[in-house]
Amino acid sequence: MIDTKDFSLFEGGSSNFDFKGFLIKIIGYWKWFLVSFAVAFTIAYQVNIRKQKIYELYTTVAVKEENNPFFTSTTSLVFNWGGTSDQVQSISTSLRSRSHNETVVSKLEFYVDYLQKARYNYKDVYGEVPFKLILDKQKGQVEGTLVDIKFLSETEYQVSINFESEKVSVVHYADDTKSKVSVAPGVFSQKFKVGQPVSLPFLNWTLLINENPGTYKNAEYFVRFNDFDTTVAHYQGIKVEIDAKAASILNLSMQGPNKKRLSHFLNSTVDMLIKKELDRKNQFATNTIDFIDSTLVSMADQLKETGNELKNFNRNNNIVEIEQGGTAITGELLKHDTQRDLILRKIAYYNSLKSYLRNSVDYSRLPAPTVAGIEDPNIVSNVSKLISLSMQRSELAYSVKSEKIFREFDSQMEAVKKVLLENIASAGTSLQYDLSLVNNKIAEIEGQIRKLPEDKQEYLKILRKHDLSDNIYNTFLQKRSEAEIVKAANLSDIHFIDPAKDIGAGLIGPNTSINYILAFFLGLIVPLLCIFAIFFVENAILSTDEITKLTKIPLIGVIGIKPTRSNLAVFERPKSALSESFRAIRSSLQFLYKKQAIDGSRTLMLTSSISGEGKTFCSLNIATVFALSEKKTVIVGLDLRKPKIFDDFDISNDIGVVNYLIGQKTIDEIIQPTKVPHLDVITSGPIPPNPSELIISDAMREMMRELKTRYDYIILDTPPAGMVSDAIELAEYADVTLYVMRQNYTKKSMVHLLNNHQKRGELNNISIVFNGYESKARYGTGYGYGYGYGYGYGYGGAGSYGGGYHEEERPKTFWQKLMAKLKRK
Repeated sequence: MIDTKDFSLFEGGSSNFDFKGFLIKIIGYWKWFLVSFAVAFTIAYQVNIRKQKIYELYTTVAVKEENNPFFTSTTSLVFNWGGTSDQVQSISTSLRSRSHNETVVSKLEFYVDYLQKARYNYKDVYGEVPFKLILDKQKGQVEGTLVDIKFLSETEYQVSINFESEKVSVVHYADDTKSKVSVAPGVFSQKFKVGQPVSLPFLNWTLLINENPGTYKNAEYFVRFNDFDTTVAHYQGIKVEIDAKAASILNLSMQGPNKKRLSHFLNSTVDMLIKKELDRKNQFATNTIDFIDSTLVSMADQLKETGNELKNFNRNNNIVEIEQGGTAITGELLKHDTQRDLILRKIAYYNSLKSYLRNSVDYSRLPAPTVAGIEDPNIVSNVSKLISLSMQRSELAYSVKSEKIFREFDSQMEAVKKVLLENIASAGTSLQYDLSLVNNKIAEIEGQIRKLPEDKQEYLKILRKHDLSDNIYNTFLQKRSEAEIVKAANLSDIHFIDPAKDIGAGLIGPNTSINYILAFFLGLIVPLLCIFAIFFVENAILSTDEITKLTKIPLIGVIGIKPTRSNLAVFERPKSALSESFRAIRSSLQFLYKKQAIDGSRTLMLTSSISGEGKTFCSLNIATVFALSEKKTVIVGLDLRKPKIFDDFDISNDIGVVNYLIGQKTIDEIIQPTKVPHLDVITSGPIPPNPSELIISDAMREMMRELKTRYDYIILDTPPAGMVSDAIELAEYADVTLYVMRQNYTKKSMVHLLNNHQKRGELNNISIVFNGYESKARYGTGYGYGYGYGYGYGYGGAGSYGGGYHEEERPKTFWQKLMAKLKRK
């Protein structure tokens, strides 16, 4: 019986990986590599020709604080503050923000795709189409569906749309809303004139031809209207990197199939950012100008009113006499009045600023402190910083979802507010003191004026009001002019270093070289992994070295690949290398017989582990070499379950060993001569229901005794010892046993089974024959030349036992049948 110990994986062998065997296996499957390479490179080629080309364009910008050339130490308005430390990160965030990209996408109308049908796909032809679409953004455009535009002539085109359902989605780009409209399923087609407004429930545009459009008659283009938010999200993927060597340099890049679209977007997004940055930088001056303008309106009215009063007074009085002696007083009084007005404006500004800081959250509209004559650098710079922080926070509100960033902005603004409130409180106390001093001086002068005649007092009163209004008005005009000059001279802190430009390069994909390299490695790895799996699953013997490692049983012969269709290779090709290998086995057997001092008839039994290892093939050819040496030889077919040997001799299997064992025939009746001189054969005969019982019967012993009296050599072709017990029962009749193993077929575990048979004394005088050997073997099958050992056993040589020793026989696979047919041709 077969014991589980018979299949010990490591008994008598090594657990180390057999690199040599694995290499032999790889070489044997060379056709797999050819097929794998062919498939991999075909796929790579198809991918390369089908994929759109992908380009990458770059633009480089610098962030540098630009000082206003008109700003000096004597300029009363301060608009320059801060530096580049915080701006670079802020600008980088802005470039990827949703609000910024919404503005750019909307301006460029990049939610519209312009396509042309190529061989394998639709090519983006933005910037190459001969027309432009003027969209009615208030009305809907069919979303996500290809709109076919075919020019029938230079003035007429046809619009075609394939509607797959009764409802389609339309998008309104004016407010980014969507709706559903009903359509007739199928292909919609209608002709329009160039310049004619198209007004359909699902399409609203006017198509105009570009200047110098070239030839476009019969040309066909496609337009697709995409979701606005999806398009914006795509362009938010712009790559923004801060230069590692220069923290104020930003490198912008973007990938896509159309270089014109890429360059247009990159340059437009920077232009838009420059404009926003300059607007933000000018906000301080803009607020100041707006405040001055509103003040000048009221001051102009007041100045006009006092001027009229002065004119009326002059007409009714002798102004020459009245002016005498009042010039010094008027000049002194105007000086103090101007001082008091300035102080009052400062107090009013501080009160307004304090109220604004406490009650408002948006500080972007604060006017400059200098409009009220406040020159305190702490207050001026803090107001400027508060305006900038407020604007930055407002811009990020649409693009940044992190509450942490907003908390940081709020924290910074709160800190600035606290400092400003402290500055206001300190400055307010000082201003009240200055105001009291000025009021005292004005009171003294007014006391002197009250001593003058009434007409002179009236004149000085009117002149005082006029001069004060005129002085204030001129002061504000000066500040406004100064603010306009500073605003006009302001420069953005963002500058182009290298605008994006198509210079013919920029191709990054598909990388055909990489694809072919990947194809090479995939073509190599896939079959390699398959062979690796097969190598471990099959665990078959590949070389003689493996046999010597797994067992101490001697190896007396190696048989290569047979050159003939039939199994009688030695008889048909007696001078072949294969025949010599069998003659070498014959010599080894003669030595074994002499060593055992066996005289007279000699018996040889051939068995194997499982079917398909070439046991019958070896039996026939060993018997042939004995017969060709003019020794009377007989082959006895004792594989009662699956008869085989009669096929190659073209004899009948109607009678044989079974008939003798059951007493139906005599020994002479079952012996059949063959076409090989001195060689007879006894076939197994009909398949019996009890083969094991027949083999251990007395009739079997009697038959063997009779054959020894008639023949010099008796060759017993037995069933596989690894599958049934028949060979073990027949071992007592054999002087020598040959155990046939087949390259790349016999499992290593079966060698351990053989070792156990020997240890238990079930098989004696055992030697091994290695069949089907070729140095670059995969299966060890087929017809053709071997290597080193000449010709040998082929696919049809050993026969394919399949499963005749059990009730169910496992059928051959489709590939096995196909390979067998190809090899037999």
